[in-house]
Amino acid sequence: MNEYSADKIRNVAIVGHGGAGKTTLVEQMLNAAGVTNRLGSVEQGTTVSDFDQQEIQRKISLNASVIPIEWKGHKINVIDVPGYPDFIGDLYGVARVVEAMIIVAPAQAALEVGFDNAWDIAEKHSLSKIIFINKMERENADYSGAMKVIDERFGVRAVPLVLPVGAQLNFRGVLDLVDKKVHEGGAKDEKISEPPAEMASELEAAASRMMDAAAEGDDDLMMKYLEGERLTEEEVIHGLEVGVASGKVIPVLCGSAATGAGVTLLLDRIVGAIPSPAEKPKVAGEESIVADASAPFLGFVFKTTADPYVGKINYLRVMQGTLTPELAVKNARTGESERMGTLFFPRGKEQVPTTKVIAGDICAVAKLQHTRTGDSLCDAKAMRSLEPIEFPEPIYRIAIVPKTKADEDKLGQAVARIVDEDPTFRHTRNVESAQDIIEGMGDIHLDVAIEKLREKFGVNVTTEEAQIPYRETITRPAKAQGKYKKQTGGRGQYGDCWLELEPLPRGSGFEFGDRIVGGAIPKNYIPAIEKGIREVVTKGLVSGHPVVDFKATVYDGSYHDVDSSEQSFKMAGALAFRSAADQAGVTILEPILNVEITVPEEFTGDVMGDLNTRRGRPVGMDMVSPGVQQIRAQVPMAAMAKYALDLRSITKGRGRFSAQFSHYEEMPMNEQQTLIQEYQKKRQAESDG
Repeated sequence: MNEYSADKIRNVAIVGHGGAGKTTLVEQMLNAAGVTNRLGSVEQGTTVSDFDQQEIQRKISLNASVIPIEWKGHKINVIDVPGYPDFIGDLYGVARVVEAMIIVAPAQAALEVGFDNAWDIAEKHSLSKIIFINKMERENADYSGAMKVIDERFGVRAVPLVLPVGAQLNFRGVLDLVDKKVHEGGAKDEKISEPPAEMASELEAAASRMMDAAAEGDDDLMMKYLEGERLTEEEVIHGLEVGVASGKVIPVLCGSAATGAGVTLLLDRIVGAIPSPAEKPKVAGEESIVADASAPFLGFVFKTTADPYVGKINYLRVMQGTLTPELAVKNARTGESERMGTLFFPRGKEQVPTTKVIAGDICAVAKLQHTRTGDSLCDAKAMRSLEPIEFPEPIYRIAIVPKTKADEDKLGQAVARIVDEDPTFRHTRNVESAQDIIEGMGDIHLDVAIEKLREKFGVNVTTEEAQIPYRETITRPAKAQGKYKKQTGGRGQYGDCWLELEPLPRGSGFEFGDRIVGGAIPKNYIPAIEKGIREVVTKGLVSGHPVVDFKATVYDGSYHDVDSSEQSFKMAGALAFRSAADQAGVTILEPILNVEITVPEEFTGDVMGDLNTRRGRPVGMDMVSPGVQQIRAQVPMAAMAKYALDLRSITKGRGRFSAQFSHYEEMPMNEQQTLIQEYQKKRQAESDG
């Protein structure tokens, strides 16, 4: 692959809702640029960007894939980004290393949630945007409906640069408003012709709108345009480029990824309208990073993949400077030195080796020891760090259980590799429930992770619901005696104590006190009593969950000079605690979450109604942006197990939420009885087994 300076590089992400045709569009780009001689098929699993075995099986993109394309003296680093919300983490990472997003939307009178997600992140990172209306060849294609929605949403910022020629099954190609020519067919059989006479008035109106937008981008052009002069093709392209870079102009193109119509013009506009790394410095926090090849090296890792055979591969953008294999590089987060080794340009699963990567370009490197996604790599002589990526918090959790002892032995290391690869995937070990908990962005996300454990790392697991960390407590004071007396010949066992229980405020835990006077129980036996109580506290009284928020005070008892021991007083403490607890009104506490739900206004009623069925208590509601509400509520954790999936269904994927632990409170009695009965059945089954 040829070497390109920063001004000849374009970094763009192909984004949009799942099923919008992004991967097929990338195939057409590759074919147009002569990288491939045939078109890969998503259905047949032969595309360049979807090469992972699960992507082939599921027929959807699961991972961001870097696809460099050479087009008219430029290098375009196209990154095909998954559109399903479960894999939104890649969108957050890729946004840090591109200058623009090509947002793909099907020709229909609605913008899907994947479009909105991509748009929001592009806006947050001040990225340039092009909208590509795809699937124009479909029988139900509605270009007018799509444009109406885009006009309503974005107004004069959205500027069509092409017009469709033909509609639906008769869609032939596009009329380029820049060169005033009709482009029919795909890149390999493209036919260029004069526009049909019946489109003259439509062409004039659309071209005038485009020139208005181009003139807005440059003061000199505006003066010329206001004086009644026509702008040249070069001036129009220049004005659009300035407008796109500033965000004043959002080019809208259309075409068909299935037939290739409109793809060459999209490539032309990427080169002609999207700013290069040299023209648009990346901003990280308050710092602007200029793509200067002569500056000290600074690279940013935006993605990591883990493979049991190849090892770890880090994908990075060279923000400034020049990266070579022999350069002394350090990780700014850890301070550790990293050996670069072989550098390569990825193209799907293909690796094109290189010995130099200059500012603005994207590459990959294998087997870095101390580097993960979001890290900054820099010249060892010029340490510098960029802000890490702010990934969304996981919203869905399940427990996994290794099938065999061999699976159990390999699980920890295998899960760690997946965590290293995917920052939106989490793994924790719940000591209380003895469960391995995995968390992610949805059920498909975790299904893919479990399949990856099996396919890549040979670890087989089953799944079960993650247990809720309930607690037990007492509701009133009580006193009881615990006497443990056993005589079996020879030395016996004797321990006797009186215990007083009293409730404490929520969050107090367990306190132990001692009011023994006159040596009723020797001091050396008091810790044994506490130990006996703690063993029962850990196992629970009625539901198998720890007992909290109470104080136990030993205030009287007796002992035997010969038969008393630490073991006998430990047993006496446990007996006294159980007996007193029977009188103290044991109740079950459940964890309550503070939940914030952000939804379009039209779904507010449905979301509130659903929260009521979950025993949720609304706390407040705010309008966070026009037409978008944020609902704050307190909801039992037990009712939130599958909320990520249910909210997605209620709001057609447009709702999102976050949840944080708030406090424990008493569970409704009918719910308590269900939990107690389940615990009793489990104990009975264990004793029978």
